[in-house]
Amino acid sequence: MEPDLEWTARHPVSHVRWVPAGQVHANDYNPNSVAPPEMRLLRISIEEDGFTQPIVVWQVADNEYEVVDGFHRHLVGRELGMTHLPVVVVNQDRSDRGDRIASTIRHNRARGKHQVGAMSDIVQELARRNWSNEKIGRELGMEPDEVLRLKQISGLAELFADEEFSEAWDVDV
Repeated sequence: MEPDLEWTARHPVSHVRWVPAGQVHANDYNPNSVAPPEMRLLRISIEEDGFTQPIVVWQVADNEYEVVDGFHRHLVGRELGMTHLPVVVVNQDRSDRGDRIASTIRHNRARGKHQVGAMSDIVQELARRNWSNEKIGRELGMEPDEVLRLKQISGLAELFADEEFSEAWDVDV
């Protein structure tokens, strides 16, 4: 049975394209890390098997793309001197940095682990962008208590900076 072409055309993976490597830029918020042995293995994989997964990007300007998923594949491709990289563009109708961050986190969390400190920084940035705890949780696939814990890691002062507190705690000296 053949797939429904109209339905499949909506999916980014149906539109892989090769773009000049110089037009694909790393993001500055990726909380994922890869240990040196796995990076060496990734390099060998790309050298021996080629790119088997495209780099997921967000178009940020004409002919300029920011990596959403595939940060390390992007680095290896550049290190290997590849002139073009395989990409798929997601969310072409949105341009907000918060949406790009959320997309990166969704891709990474579906796969595995994150650095806690970097995730905390991302939660703080989205909160500064006026994302509610509920929106952060929904977009990043987190339970409310996880959002709260990640906010606390960056400091309680920032977490409660805009909250009004009762003066019952003031002590006259």
